[in-house]
Amino acid sequence: MKWMLTAALVVSSALQDPAKGIAQTKVPATIQQPVQPTNKPASPKQQTSRPVFIWPKTPPRLTTVSGRRTGMGSRNDCPAVGTALTALVPVQEQEVASKHINTSSIPVDVWGLTTSERPTFWFYIPYTNASGEFVLQDKQENDIYRNAIALGAKPGVIGVSLPSTVALQEGKTYRWYFKVNCDRQQTAAVPVYVEGDIQRISLHPRIEQQLAAATNPRQKIAIYAANGIWFDALTMLAQQRLAHPDDASVVSDWQILLRSVRLEDVATTPLVK
Repeated sequence: MKWMLTAALVVSSALQDPAKGIAQTKVPATIQQPVQPTNKPASPKQQTSRPVFIWPKTPPRLTTVSGRRTGMGSRNDCPAVGTALTALVPVQEQEVASKHINTSSIPVDVWGLTTSERPTFWFYIPYTNASGEFVLQDKQENDIYRNAIALGAKPGVIGVSLPSTVALQEGKTYRWYFKVNCDRQQTAAVPVYVEGDIQRISLHPRIEQQLAAATNPRQKIAIYAANGIWFDALTMLAQQRLAHPDDASVVSDWQILLRSVRLEDVATTPLVK
């Protein structure tokens, strides 16, 4: 009878407090899988006031050609520089079938999203008094826009905006190039260049609501970054930095955003008009 009474008390205790009933049970540890990027808008809980870029789902119809975020391999007498010509864009390594490929030669996708008809493209230019050229092409490699740009006397980050005669269409991917020739007399020289893709998207209704509820540009920049809309976040932040060059919070946000896409080398370089 005593053992039956003891068993009954144990069962009753476990039913009243399940945690005690499983406290001595060892649960095997599980491996946490990395979070995969999605095209779902970030929830308010995921967002912060700091602009940290979160990768969205890779858009379809990217060009098959590998991108180039930093420029090198020139034969046009450009001087040696500490930091190469750099496009201020995110970069992703492409998936490769072979596991025996040299990791230093893995092709990369250089791309970003925008909601703007006429986005601004940003580049770090280490060269001075050189000639630049920006080119935008459609999927069929037809030129949509081509413009020569005279580079200034100081290295720094510049913005290249599209004119009123050019408008990106929603859902379409475009290829952009920025080329630099340091010897203006050597017309046949191979330029230093960078290239990548941009796609214009429409805003998810929830993101529109979040932007409408934002009370200042800093919050809007964080919303764009948290939802993977790179060009809008960067351009709005660049406008804030140009308007408030001595604002420490703006400078800090700029560095945080660039470092979130591994652009530490140009995070502290000045913007030049």
